[in-house]
Amino acid sequence: MPRSDDENRERRSVIIPCILSGGSGSRLWPLSRSLRPKQFLPLFDGESLFQKTLSRFPAPHYAPPIVIANAEHRFLVGEQMASAENGQGTIVLEPIARNTAAPAAVAALTAAATDPEALVLLAPSDHLVRDADVFARAVAEAVPAARDGRIVTFGIRPSEPNTGYGYIRLSAGEGPVRPVAAFVEKPDLERAKAFLASGDHVWNAGIFLFSASTMIAEFERHCPEVLMRVRAALAAASPDLDFLRLDAESFAAVPNISIDYAIMEKSDRISCVPTDPGWSDLGSWSAVWEVLDKSEDGNSTLGEAMFVKSRDSLVVSDGALVSVVGLDQVMVVATKDAVLVADKNHAQDVKSVVEELQRENRPETREHRKRYRPWGTREEIARGNRFQVQEIEIKPGESMSLQSHVNRAEHWVVVSGTLAITINGETRLMTENQSAYVPVGARHRLANPGRVPARVIEIQSGTYIGDDDIVRYSDEVPDAT
Repeated sequence: MPRSDDENRERRSVIIPCILSGGSGSRLWPLSRSLRPKQFLPLFDGESLFQKTLSRFPAPHYAPPIVIANAEHRFLVGEQMASAENGQGTIVLEPIARNTAAPAAVAALTAAATDPEALVLLAPSDHLVRDADVFARAVAEAVPAARDGRIVTFGIRPSEPNTGYGYIRLSAGEGPVRPVAAFVEKPDLERAKAFLASGDHVWNAGIFLFSASTMIAEFERHCPEVLMRVRAALAAASPDLDFLRLDAESFAAVPNISIDYAIMEKSDRISCVPTDPGWSDLGSWSAVWEVLDKSEDGNSTLGEAMFVKSRDSLVVSDGALVSVVGLDQVMVVATKDAVLVADKNHAQDVKSVVEELQRENRPETREHRKRYRPWGTREEIARGNRFQVQEIEIKPGESMSLQSHVNRAEHWVVVSGTLAITINGETRLMTENQSAYVPVGARHRLANPGRVPARVIEIQSGTYIGDDDIVRYSDEVPDAT
C-alpha cells in the first residue's frame, strides 16, 4: 500500500545518525588501547564518548542509528548501545580499518535501502559536544539545504589558532547555511593566526548531513571505485548475531581515502553551518585538559592526584595515587601496566611512542590487563614463572565457553556472587569462599545463573600458561540448578 502524505512527511522529518567508531585513539595512550580505544572509555560523567554521541540523537527526532565499527570492538559497541535510549540500531562491522570515505558510502547505501531520500547525519563517535542543544539547532538549520541536495558540513567557530585541525574557508553570504569556498589542510601557526583573524575560516569537525541519494550520486560522479567496492562488500555481507559483517575481500579493495579527499574537495554541492556547540575532537591529552574542570592553579585530574607547587598540569590515573611536585605544564597518565609522563606542549608526540611500541610488538598498545569479554571481564593480578593469578567477573546470566587446557591446571575461589561450575560434565553451585580445582585437561566452564555479577579469583599453574593453550567445545550452557 502506498504511504500517505502524512506518513511520507513523518519519514522525511527523521534523520538517520551514522556513527563512525573505527578509530584507535593512539594519542590518548596509555589509557586508550587498540582493543578499547578512547571512544569507549568512561572519561566524562561516567559515560564514554560513544555513549554521549548516541545520546545526542534521541528518538523520535532521530531514527535508530547505523554504527560502523571495527570488528574487534563489536561487543563493546553492542554493550554500550544496549544501555542507550536510542541504541536499537544497525551495527556494521569493518573487517579492516578504512578512512572515512568507505563508511560514508556504507552509510548512504544502507540508508538508501530503506529510503533513498532519507537524511543521514555522519558523525564521529570520539568527539565531545558539551552543548547538545546548540548542536541540535545547527542540525535543524541544515535540514532544508540537505533536502535540496546539498551536503552540509558543520564548521566550528575557532577559539584559537589551532594547527591540529583542518579548516573550511567560507564564501560570503548570509543566513545560517553558508557556501564553502575551500577545504584547507592543517596549517602552520602563522596561517592559523591569519585564519582566526579573517573571520571566514572554521574548523572542519568531520560531521556531515546529506540525503542518501545525494551522497550516492556524488560518489558515482567523483569516486566511483569506492562506491563500487562498498556495494560489493555490502552485497556479500553476512549477519553475525546482532551485527552485519562486511565481506572482507571486497572491503579490502576499497580505496583507503577520506571523505574530504573523495567528495568534499571536489563536489559543487557543499554548504556549511558555522556553529559553536562546545566541540572538541579530544585528539590529545592536552585537549582533554582543556575541557576538564581546573583548580585555581590550572590543574585537572581524572582519578586520585596531588599537586605541590605545580600549575597547568593533568593527571589521569585508573587506580594509583599520583603526586606531581614542582612541575608545570606536564601530563601524567598512569595505568596498571604503563605510565606516560610528558610536557603538555608535546601532547601530539604520544602517537610516536605508540608507533615505536607497536614496532616492538608490545602488548601495552593493544589491551589493558583488564580485558573485556562478552561475558564479563578478566584482569591479571600477578604473573610469574609457571603461574598467573587473575580476577574474573561474570555478568548475570552469562557463561564462559566450555574449554580445556593442555599444559595448565586452574584453582578457583569465589569471592562474591554465585557460580555454576562445570568440571568434566559435573555441575555444581559455588558461593562466596568456596573453591574448586580443575586438573590439566579437564573440560570446564564458569557460568553465572544469578542476578548480580559474580567474581572469582583464578590461579593458573603449569608448564605453559599462554592464552593460546585452550581447546573450546560446545557453548551450550548446562542446567545449573
